[in-house]
Amino acid sequence: MTGIIKTILADKKFGFITVEGREKDLFFHKEKVVGVEFESLMVGDTVSFEIDETGPKGPAAINVTKVTA
Repeated sequence: MTGIIKTILADKKFGFITVEGREKDLFFHKEKVVGVEFESLMVGDTVSFEIDETGPKGPAAINVTKVTA
């Protein structure tokens, strides 16, 4: 699945991804970013990920990685 990074709160080590067809943005944590450094991600970047529907606060993105052109 792919989406676009909407928000990054670097000091808190998490962000949110906008996904077409989903009503709510998906939360992601620095620990769930793979293949790239969390700090290299920017608002507007396209990322691929999987969804963990069992998160304690609802669905969350895992295995988040930047999609390169």
